[in-house]
Amino acid sequence: MSQVIALTALVISVSAGASGFWEPVQSCRKDRSALTCSRPKWTCSAPPPLKITACRLLDSLPLDEVKDNFVRTVKRCIFSQCQPTPLKGAVHLAAISKDVLEDILDLDESVMHSKDFVQFLSGARLFPGSIPLAHRYGGHQFGHWAGQLGDGRAHLLGEYTNRKGERWELQLKGSGKTPYSRSGDGRAVLRSSVREFLCSEAMHFLNVPTSRALSLVVSEEAVWRDRFYNGSVKRERGAVVLRLAPSWFRIGSLEILAKAGELDVLRTLLNFVIEQHFAVIKPSDPNKYVAFFSVVVNETAHMIAKWMSVGFAHGVCNTDNFSLLSITIDYGPFGFMETYNPNFVPNSSDDEGRYSIGAQANVGLFNLQKLLEALHPVLSSDQREQAEQILREYPQIYRRRFHELFKGKLGLLGDEDDDVYLIAFLLKLMEDSGADFTMTFRQLSEVTLLQLQNSSVTQAMWALWDLSSHEYFSDWVSLYLQRLRSQSGDSDEYRQRRMRAANPWYVLRNWMAESAIRKAENNDFSEVELLQQILTKPFVKQEQAESAGYSSRPPAWASELRVSCSS
Repeated sequence: MSQVIALTALVISVSAGASGFWEPVQSCRKDRSALTCSRPKWTCSAPPPLKITACRLLDSLPLDEVKDNFVRTVKRCIFSQCQPTPLKGAVHLAAISKDVLEDILDLDESVMHSKDFVQFLSGARLFPGSIPLAHRYGGHQFGHWAGQLGDGRAHLLGEYTNRKGERWELQLKGSGKTPYSRSGDGRAVLRSSVREFLCSEAMHFLNVPTSRALSLVVSEEAVWRDRFYNGSVKRERGAVVLRLAPSWFRIGSLEILAKAGELDVLRTLLNFVIEQHFAVIKPSDPNKYVAFFSVVVNETAHMIAKWMSVGFAHGVCNTDNFSLLSITIDYGPFGFMETYNPNFVPNSSDDEGRYSIGAQANVGLFNLQKLLEALHPVLSSDQREQAEQILREYPQIYRRRFHELFKGKLGLLGDEDDDVYLIAFLLKLMEDSGADFTMTFRQLSEVTLLQLQNSSVTQAMWALWDLSSHEYFSDWVSLYLQRLRSQSGDSDEYRQRRMRAANPWYVLRNWMAESAIRKAENNDFSEVELLQQILTKPFVKQEQAESAGYSSRPPAWASELRVSCSS
């Protein structure tokens, strides 16, 4: 396969043993009488509960027959049942997404002040109807099959269907050990939890398909981590993020079943995923697995193109981190590119640069190939050929979407033969000059065509100023102005309006997240709250953000920052 060219600080303290909780009663179905899941009984005076259920998952998918929670090789199931382990000592609600709270979970913000509610967010208490589950999956990590992985520190609480009819799966991350914890302690630390909380929400408001994050709960529980794998183990604070997605199934969910030869379970999971999440595919269609693969190929290409359009590098694009629904999940050592560099690698653990930003499209192709391999046992020879042809179309799908997005970033209308060259030319100038990716495009949205024509870019537009130092900048400007003037019925005002809707002022740069983390480690969550608020409106210039320097040149210390897989 040819290469793909990738041109509000709330601090609510509450003891882990606080009283008052919802006690779920009634079972999912007769043969699971030991599991509680359905209509809840209210046992304390508190806000109305979420109606969580795990019934659909448990009634459709096999559950681990071993009930004890110990690390082991798990077979012939999708989930293992296990309880979260409450964080030790007092816990604090450090941050919450009001958009998720109100728009997805249909809750009033007054619940944030309930100590009982904080218990649910931390895993110390369970929402009514919840049956905590850990998902069994495998994956290819850095190109190699890693065997059984699974939710080693996450608990799926169940599903919530909101007033709009949307179904969301709620999951705690950092909530304790499961059968899939391997040598881990089941915890997540404050720094990685802050990053996941903030980036999940930031990506949503950048219009990138993503999981969401409701809350960040922190504790004083000691968690020990060797942050850069250099033998320097340090004490950090434990934290829990409550995150949401329409589904948490990933490519590795299917891989583990195919590798184990559990083809009946593989078909069961495939049929469930298709019926529940791929409405365009008829369950009775004999070619449904090929149709499913086609959708995943197309949507994965689109997701990665969206990443590229905002300068996002995931950092760990393993098959266990690639969603079957083509949404961004599992935020670890990610990074938003600052100076434009196709070789940008956010993860200091990635010594070979396998997951550099410029390699993401090719990695997507690799992951889709592994998905196809997992599907092979349930496909006929003719269907395999169809699927191979679909996969061969991935590079074209990706390039087409990439160019659509970047034409939008430049305000281009229609299709011209030279558009690909115009985009590539600009990116090459940005690479040579070290121009800032985000602000170059934003400042092109702000500058007038007359300013460009007269070469009157000022130092205040610092990213464009850097770009204009390139000897071929004026040549690119000439081509760009010629292209814009060919757009009939357009105006400079309309162009700017379109570009401002496509190019953000603010992204979650690593230095911004690090600044918030350093304060949070001293119980100051003000910058976490500020960033969460600012990043809900990334396309709008905001006074507080400007005062904080979020659209200014990054500070000198930003270039020294390192993030790793340690979390």
